[in-house]
Amino acid sequence: MIVSGSTSQAFAAALAEATGRGLAAVEYDRFPDGEIQAAVPEFAADDAVVVGSTVSSDAHLELLQLQDAAREAGAHEVTTVLPYMGYTRQDRAFSAGEPVSARAVARAVSTGTDRVLTVNPHETAVCDFFTVPAEPVDAAGRLADPLPTDLTDPLFLSPDEGAVDLAATTRDAYGRGATDYFEKDRDYDTGEIEIQPSDAPVADRDVVLVDDIVATGSTMAESIDVLTDRGAARVYVTCVHPMLAANARTKLERAGTTAVFGTDTIERQVSAVSAAPAVAEHL
Repeated sequence: MIVSGSTSQAFAAALAEATGRGLAAVEYDRFPDGEIQAAVPEFAADDAVVVGSTVSSDAHLELLQLQDAAREAGAHEVTTVLPYMGYTRQDRAFSAGEPVSARAVARAVSTGTDRVLTVNPHETAVCDFFTVPAEPVDAAGRLADPLPTDLTDPLFLSPDEGAVDLAATTRDAYGRGATDYFEKDRDYDTGEIEIQPSDAPVADRDVVLVDDIVATGSTMAESIDVLTDRGAARVYVTCVHPMLAANARTKLERAGTTAVFGTDTIERQVSAVSAAPAVAEHL
């Protein structure tokens, strides 16, 4: 059965539909002292697929509770699906005394599961931190679905060379277009960063910006400004994980984006397509 964390209810429902598995009843509670509790009072299955995007500390703890609750209810095998895994950017100690937070989180999740699937972690190497088999799932191809079918000479752009594979995957799923990435030049006197597409011309073309996550929206907004100045026709922002913290959405709108599309790994208003079918292929 599919056991859903409170942050991933739409994703879990889509995964249940994609796999033909039942969706367990889950109860979420908070005690007067602030402690949370997640329970599966009617769970009855030999295996459980616990689904939860760890977008907050409470979501991390809730996931651990659901793993334990499924075991307590009799599940002999637990698979944990992390549509979005928090702390993946903290994958190393950047100065003395700092934790490797991704490792700490992975070890904690590993204690209650037999296997982990995580969607487009910022660095796939974080899967090595788990002490059980862990596998990244690429859902970037799903970003092609909400795009208009009539894009003009489309160009799929990633924010840097390291993410160009995401742009290529989205382009391949769309069926046509070119790929490129932004190059960043830093002025070490002022600290300012100048970005521009490395090679491809953008004038009169529809451009699709592709990234794994949009958090603050600052880089994407700057990218839209550059593309508009260079004569791009329409600019679409797509990402697997639409975090869109604080005023990120406003930044993108002010920059002049045509539309913003994300998946449901983080459930937001812009979650135009589900990443669940990509995960279903690995279950």
